[in-house]
Amino acid sequence: MYAVYAYMRVTDDIADEPSEPSAKQQALATWRESLRGALTGTCTHPLHPALVETVRRFGIPAQYLFDAIDGMETDTGPVRMRTFAELYPYCYRVASAVGLACVRIWGTRPGVTFADTDPPAEAVGIAFQLTNILRDLGEDSARDRVYLPADELDQFGCSPEQWSDPTAAEGFRELMRFQVARARDYYRTGAALLPLLSDEGRSIFHVMHGTYRGLLDEIERRNYDVFTCRVRVPRWRKLLVCGSGYFVKWGWL
Repeated sequence: MYAVYAYMRVTDDIADEPSEPSAKQQALATWRESLRGALTGTCTHPLHPALVETVRRFGIPAQYLFDAIDGMETDTGPVRMRTFAELYPYCYRVASAVGLACVRIWGTRPGVTFADTDPPAEAVGIAFQLTNILRDLGEDSARDRVYLPADELDQFGCSPEQWSDPTAAEGFRELMRFQVARARDYYRTGAALLPLLSDEGRSIFHVMHGTYRGLLDEIERRNYDVFTCRVRVPRWRKLLVCGSGYFVKWGWL
């Protein structure tokens, strides 16, 4: 998990570094080629040996790692999504692909195959990324990144320029209710992953699932105000979710 996290962290940092989009795209292209080289035996970065060992040991399809780079390329410059059909592949690449790799490390219960786990794992990745997008609306729009689909913004009469306008508040809340409901649908589908995982995997997934759903709950509780300050899960709820992870691990919940 450390190796996969380190790889994703480096990839994300390249996309977010303060430089021109063309420079970041070139850096990601170089990073992609270095990954290809590492997978064929030529390691050029300190994390490559551990990453390659992890990929081989757990049978992680290398495509998941390349998908993450493809997703981060979207973030190298201004972002506009026309439809949800356009947003979905982005969410898959930056979140679902990571989860699919993690499931290989966590393992499954006896008799369960990755054909069983992959659909709910993909769905929960979409849910996680949709939650991130809603939480970070203000921060992302300040960086000229608007991930919410343009056709849905039009549907609710709520452009990014109007998000903080009191006269457009109800339209914005309707937009957010729609987005939260969609995310919850993906959480429900993704919840089917829990009983399919190994003991350790169930515990980790339970904590992640509970924490991200907690963020969605907080967004609702604040009446969709994601601009005044960063939405966070209360510490007491984090402790409750983390503590219950032990009960989930041993099958008591």
